[in-house]
This record gives sequence, structure tokens and C-alpha cells, in this order.
Amino acid sequence: MPAQGQILVNIDDLSMLKDIKKAISMVKGVGKVIVPRRRKLYSSYELSLRDLEEGRVTTHASVDDYFKKFGL
Repeated sequence: MPAQGQILVNIDDLSMLKDIKKAISMVKGVGKVIVPRRRKLYSSYELSLRDLEEGRVTTHASVDDYFKKFGL
């Protein structure tokens, strides 16, 4: 059995993705065409809002109370 290889193709126009995937899959010897899902990148502000919504935020009465928590 011959060795397998991979080719990475960057697509600038995502509206063409379906057609390009179809064309590549028609090439002799191509076994599988996989299009990875794109993860949404969140800004630090959006991440902070998610932390707030999901309860991953602590509050302190004062800065002194905050430092007492760490034994300072």
C-alpha cells in the first residue's frame, strides 16, 4: 500500500468552500476531504462577560480583604 499524504489548502473566499471540497474529492486517489470547524475567537472582554454570566467571578468588600485572602 502506498504512503498517504496530506495537502493543506487555504481558501480566501469561504463561499467557494463547498465547490472546492467537491472538486478535490473528484480527483483520483483522494480518499477523504475534511473541513475542520473553525472555533470562534473571543476577545478578553467577551471572555470576561462569559465569566460573569457563568458565575466565575468573586467580589471583595475592599482591596484589603482581597489581599487577606492570599495572606498578604
